[in-house]
Amino acid sequence: MKTTRRHFLVSLAALGGATAAWTGSLSTVLGPREGTLDGDPADPVIRGLLERHLALWEGGSKASIDVMRNTNPEWDFMGRSFLGLALLNAALRAPAEAPRFVAAVDAILADTLAAQHRFGPLHWLLGYAKRAPFLNADRRSLFVDGELAAVIAARRLVVRHLGLPDADRFAADQDALIGHVATHLDASPLGHGESYPDECWAFCNAFAAAALALDQATTRRDHTARLARYLASLKSDLVDPVTGMAVSEYTFAGGHQDGPEGSSIFLTAAHLDLVDPAFARDQYDRAKSHLVRGLAGFGWAREWPDTWRGVEDVDSGPVVPLLDASAGSSGLAFVGAGAFGDRETLAALLASLELAAFPTWDGDKLYYAASNQVGDAVLLYALVQGPLWTLARGEHA
Repeated sequence: MKTTRRHFLVSLAALGGATAAWTGSLSTVLGPREGTLDGDPADPVIRGLLERHLALWEGGSKASIDVMRNTNPEWDFMGRSFLGLALLNAALRAPAEAPRFVAAVDAILADTLAAQHRFGPLHWLLGYAKRAPFLNADRRSLFVDGELAAVIAARRLVVRHLGLPDADRFAADQDALIGHVATHLDASPLGHGESYPDECWAFCNAFAAAALALDQATTRRDHTARLARYLASLKSDLVDPVTGMAVSEYTFAGGHQDGPEGSSIFLTAAHLDLVDPAFARDQYDRAKSHLVRGLAGFGWAREWPDTWRGVEDVDSGPVVPLLDASAGSSGLAFVGAGAFGDRETLAALLASLELAAFPTWDGDKLYYAASNQVGDAVLLYALVQGPLWTLARGEHA
């Protein structure tokens, strides 16, 4: 059974390409505002997504998260991670609102850490995590430790930069989590780690690499050699020999389990941008060339290149016949396009989203009826990302 970590946008980007074939003018009508493409927190779409998610952590009901968790606990965890990073980027974009955004991040982290301390790190994983022992020395999931460490380190960096109080509130948790990540990677055969027993994901390892870079920017702990080892093995052992894209899944020893997949490569490239911008850009360009398609102003992404095809499953999401459009890949393509300033692709993806994902307003709050909380959180992150990586690079230098 494959993990469903990367298919959380199964419904987010249900594409309107078939409709676009007979009504190309709709892409102009439904196309995004400049503010949306610019990541402006005052833009109506971005503001609507912000208010919807802030309400969840400002005393509102989290029933929608509980329902989602019952389907997949990973979605609950990832929704917190991506929302935390989105809010921290928004804080840098709108410093006057930073105290409110950081307060929501603090609520997310406090709740997440409390749940982890109570139930253990497997609380966020699918049931098959218990079917076999982890091979890494700490017997832990890099998926959990890497994402949580990244959000905590990012919060520390942003709060310190903006001169807000209590920058070191979660410092002890950051130290512990980074310690687990470092132990995990240092003792692994290739400097990469497991998300599930003997199951490694490029997506999660890129997240962990970003966590190390953020930690280095905030604590001056030197992860240079650790990151260099991770990157060297990624480039030499974990890329598809035909397309040159990083494969999505591999064993602890580095055996390829799957080829390149859109639901992995776009996020992997976006987070690699913090630690190796040239290689990250190369990966995004390859992914765009092999996977991104468009018609009449609408855009979508395929899950697999022509040279390799996996089985349609929960990772790929439903694949639209004829267009070969994958909902999972299209959802993550938002993150890739936003990370690399690819406004043309981002605009085309947004046009498809507005046509087919049923944007729904509840007062000043926006959600997409064809999505869920984690899908909308990733969309928000895709739209506002950028300032955090810029800040981290400057602090890291």
